[in-house]
Amino acid sequence: MKLQRDYDISDPIRATVTMNVRLTPTQSPEDVHQLTLKVERTPFSCAAGQTVGVLIEGPHQFGNPNHMRLYTIAECTESHGHIHMDLCVRRCDYVDPVNGERYPGIASHFLCNRHVGDPVTLTGPYPMPFPIPEDESSNLIMIGVGTGIAPFRAFIKRIYKDVGGWTGQVRLFYGARSGLELLYQNDRNNDLTNYYDEETFRAFHAVSPRPHLNDPVDIDKALEANSEEVWQLLCAPNTFVYIAGLETMVPTLEKAMVHIAGGEKKWTRRRNELIAGERWHELLY
Repeated sequence: MKLQRDYDISDPIRATVTMNVRLTPTQSPEDVHQLTLKVERTPFSCAAGQTVGVLIEGPHQFGNPNHMRLYTIAECTESHGHIHMDLCVRRCDYVDPVNGERYPGIASHFLCNRHVGDPVTLTGPYPMPFPIPEDESSNLIMIGVGTGIAPFRAFIKRIYKDVGGWTGQVRLFYGARSGLELLYQNDRNNDLTNYYDEETFRAFHAVSPRPHLNDPVDIDKALEANSEEVWQLLCAPNTFVYIAGLETMVPTLEKAMVHIAGGEKKWTRRRNELIAGERWHELLY
């Protein structure tokens, strides 16, 4: 993965907020918004699955003149000569590991607090965050939690519609806490349903356990319920793994993988082999 400083921000783009809707219930500690931005520049083109940088003028910490945060484009449409893009944004805070103080995330708070008509400065768009294997018989394991499912919607569309003829096995494990999944609640009845008739595609939706609606998603149980197939795919020489979502999902994912592999040493060795072969890709925030 490239670092944010490696992205060209020399040609900023002006956009205007046309919609900002909170997706999570007001009583939920999770604050997730869907924003629609109208791009003022013409011509301009983008595609779902690409990323854009949200550029916020400073000065910021350490004297940085700008702060840039990447977001995946969930949807991109054209209307009345303008491009409209949807972003899914989770309000985030940062806890200083030294003093324990909580600080608001610059970009997420900026976007969640935007009103209709407010300007937003963008950079990009940049290519899709996940590379598509050249071999169409490659197996793909995709694991996304919360807004991390956004890049996978476009990824799946691209391999089946744009590339075509995909013969490798494709497995999507996705989920969110109560409320976070609202943006994608119609997946099975909308865009993902287009691929359920593909012989190679299967999707497994993990949910938050009840009765505590804000408990972590059972992504580990969704994986472990399919442990035999997951391990067979992980051991195949042509399997690629893609992970997107919150960094807090990593310990749960690691624990599930150790269980699936039958031991920590066995899983560590397999994961290192995937990383060394450039078949392990993460997009965490």
